[in-house]
Amino acid sequence: MTRPSRLARYGFADNGARVADLLGPTGLRLWDPEAQAPVGADAAEVLSSLSRAADPNLALRQLHRLVDAAGRAAARGNGGPVIGPGGEIASNEATEALIGALAADPGLRRRLVAVLGASSALGDHLVAHPGDWQVLATGPTGLPPNAEGHLELDSDQPSVPALRRAYRVSLLRIAAADLTGGRGLEPTMAALSRLADETLAAAYAIAVAGLPASAAEPSLAVVAMGKCGGNELNYVSDVDVIFVADSDDDLSAGTIVAARLIEICGMVAWPVDASLRPEGSRGPLVRTLASHEAYYRRWARTWEFQALLKARPAAGDLALGRRWIEDLAPLVWHAAERPEAVPDVRDMRRKIIDNVPADLLDREIKRGPGGLRDIEFAVQLLQLVHGRVDETLRQPGTIPALRALVTGGYVGREDGETLLRGYRFLRSVEHRLQLQQLRRTHTVPDDPAGLRWLAASLGYTALPGRDAVEAFRSDWVGHAAQVRRLHVKLLYQPLLEAVARVPAEALRMTPESAGRRLEVLGFADPAAALRHLQALTGGVTRTSAIQRTLLPMLLQEFADAPEPDRGLLNYRHVSDKLGSTPWYLRLLRDGGPVARRLARVLSLSRYATDLLTRDPEALRLLADDAELLPRSRESLLDGFRAAAGRYPEDPVKAIAAVRARRRRELFRLACADILSRAGELAPAEPLDVNAIGIALSDVTDATLNAALAVARRAHPGPDGLRFAIIGMGRLGGYEMSYPSDADVLFVFEPAPGAPDNESSAASLAIAEQLRKALTAPAPDPELGIDADLRPEGRQGPLVRSLAAYQQYYARWSRVWEAQALLRARFVCGDAELGRRFEELADKMRYPEGGLTREQVVEIRRIKARVEVERLPRNADPHTHTKLGRGGLSDVEWAIQLVQLRHAYAETELRKTRTLEALDAAVVAGLVAKADAAAMTAGWTLAAQVRNALTLVRGRPTDQLPRHGVELAGVVQLLGGGDPGEFVDRYLRVTRRSRAAMERVLES
Repeated sequence: MTRPSRLARYGFADNGARVADLLGPTGLRLWDPEAQAPVGADAAEVLSSLSRAADPNLALRQLHRLVDAAGRAAARGNGGPVIGPGGEIASNEATEALIGALAADPGLRRRLVAVLGASSALGDHLVAHPGDWQVLATGPTGLPPNAEGHLELDSDQPSVPALRRAYRVSLLRIAAADLTGGRGLEPTMAALSRLADETLAAAYAIAVAGLPASAAEPSLAVVAMGKCGGNELNYVSDVDVIFVADSDDDLSAGTIVAARLIEICGMVAWPVDASLRPEGSRGPLVRTLASHEAYYRRWARTWEFQALLKARPAAGDLALGRRWIEDLAPLVWHAAERPEAVPDVRDMRRKIIDNVPADLLDREIKRGPGGLRDIEFAVQLLQLVHGRVDETLRQPGTIPALRALVTGGYVGREDGETLLRGYRFLRSVEHRLQLQQLRRTHTVPDDPAGLRWLAASLGYTALPGRDAVEAFRSDWVGHAAQVRRLHVKLLYQPLLEAVARVPAEALRMTPESAGRRLEVLGFADPAAALRHLQALTGGVTRTSAIQRTLLPMLLQEFADAPEPDRGLLNYRHVSDKLGSTPWYLRLLRDGGPVARRLARVLSLSRYATDLLTRDPEALRLLADDAELLPRSRESLLDGFRAAAGRYPEDPVKAIAAVRARRRRELFRLACADILSRAGELAPAEPLDVNAIGIALSDVTDATLNAALAVARRAHPGPDGLRFAIIGMGRLGGYEMSYPSDADVLFVFEPAPGAPDNESSAASLAIAEQLRKALTAPAPDPELGIDADLRPEGRQGPLVRSLAAYQQYYARWSRVWEAQALLRARFVCGDAELGRRFEELADKMRYPEGGLTREQVVEIRRIKARVEVERLPRNADPHTHTKLGRGGLSDVEWAIQLVQLRHAYAETELRKTRTLEALDAAVVAGLVAKADAAAMTAGWTLAAQVRNALTLVRGRPTDQLPRHGVELAGVVQLLGGGDPGEFVDRYLRVTRRSRAAMERVLES
């Protein structure tokens, strides 16, 4: 009896009597049970080959059956005995020839054992035809047998059994070459597809030969579709075809031939599926070329054009098949321009996943998430969209098409390689699964034995600390996750929909077509725009190829703006700065909505464009909705402090870092403002002017806080010196706009025991350093520091002690200064000092008993003077957002008068923000609801217009123009519509606001 441990070294799972019997004297006579060793060196080689099979036990059993069958066949031919007297396989020339060939021909041994250990079905074929093993023998020249998928037939019109036999022999050679590593996946798929072509051609010949004598041979094309059409056929798969007749005269005979071909192929190899034809199984099996064209022109859906991507002539009248494809090509390559095309492809993929049974979803390598369909749908949608003008993408096969997409710059190199690896892995798994029983399946087994066989058939071996099944599972999970990620990235990228909306002619980007397109799109200077396009797309580099993909879509976006030329020029500037940066164009192509968002920002906002050209890296913010949300106050304070803290010994670099941080935050907010109004961000609700005001104020607070820390390091002053910055005006009210300066007061408290002049001098140095640092010329935008609201205005000292402020306000202050203090709040510095200043301000801004009649009259008089004296020369008082009628100043003066008169008693009025105070006045019954609503509408619209004007012009302005591109830009930023109607609405809203203000001011 054989000791199990010896045979186990050869990989046999069953080490008992069964294996010993198959190998021993009554079996293949390869194992000596007495010596516990192979019978000679040749037997050792055979055993070694068996041990490397996917399933050594299966290979051994099938080899035993094959030798037995060869002996039986030879014995039947000679009329002699079949089984020896001891029950052993009878020795005859056939068995000796097989055993001898296995020993003498290493190539045969490797190929035959690999097939026997991987495919029960091919093993059964060999047992049924025991002489067919010889087709795997090494040729006289030492080369392996031909495995290119050719049929070896003795006649042009073979019988169906002969065709079946020839098909299996060719399939046997392909499988042997595949299993022994003699070819890769692509040659295997090509050989299987070639075998399908030749089988279709042979079946076609048999079917034509069977026509009645009275019937003429039809002009009929058999067009391969699906995997066969793409030259990527599986071992077992329905072969999808469409039958095309040349004319009505060919329909009757053509239908007979087509039906007979389907019947023959089903008996020989695989089912032929013609359900991809027009109207599917409900439509006629054969149509004429004209009928096909009429159907596809009028009725075909997107998935039918998607299927045509893989069409190629396979049998019958090949010239007719090529003509059919050429006639339909224009329809295929315009299908993506349908509004529903891209969503249709996405919906189809979702439906496929939904139809997979839940218990199989995780094991489906074809239809499940991360499966082959994910790759195929992504590639095919990209082909439909971009292949309209790029003929290199018109490849029927997935791998060639994916390579062309990478070469053309439509898919990143790394993403393309990842998808290629995933596709090869998944198709290899599919091939092994189907080869085992020659049955159509795409489901990975869940039983341990099946998984062990699959892992072994794919070449996995045990690793230290991990067996072969674990290694296979790890790779499978990894590939599926990457495929799913890239499927979502490619199939759902907004760039696809944007490019699909551009007509094919506009995508060609030749000088002539581009020039015409620029004129149609409304470019004022098409010649200059064409020069920009040529600079961006000239040459044969990958960068130029990606630009040629992006620009047609970007031009469409630029054309929607009031100044298309400026959008293109801005894009040229950004591309010149970032064009050589590896991530730039990759981000535009692959970064979801980045390209469309960039186009909108560049075409509508000089302000945001200027910020971006100073900091091109900020473009990355456009890739993520979360990055376009205003930062919290705490995160801003921490971030600005950290930026300044990186240069503790160098104030210049520290301030530069702070200003750079501010520039990035301003760009973030400008983009969020622009894009949220266009519905580009989630949630869809746009950022309102109040949210922007708070965010800009928080950025200013953080900037001042970090700059103050830098200034204090440079001028520490005496120990114990306290210093604080008080926000005034729009900063104090959290109502800053893009052009706003920071209105501030500087306050200090002398260090205990130190001379007052020393503390005063140090405080002045701090304030001067801070102002100079934030307003000095630099690549980054300055932050104006306005301290004119301090006591005595510009004539007064820049910095005062808290006691000096208290003394001044007690003795000299006027009512307008109390009004200015309504917005005072502590911003940064010593918090205790800031709190005490706010307490001092409360006594002034909320005077006990309110205002006297004389003070009310004084405020009204000052308001009238402001309207006359401060309104710029030639300004239109009806459309000046700040000082015009019903604008910002009107509403603010009205509510501030209410606060000064009543906040001492109505504590809810003690707000620094205008609209909050107005709401409190309504609750207190001090302002009518209708008047409050009118003033709120006027203030809000004026604030929105003021921000939009800065975004459009890139420079501060308060004057809404009555016409022109700047007005059009403002209107588009604020929701679109007719500019004239917008001006009328502005005048109407501010007129009502003005009337409400007058009622409140005079009440």
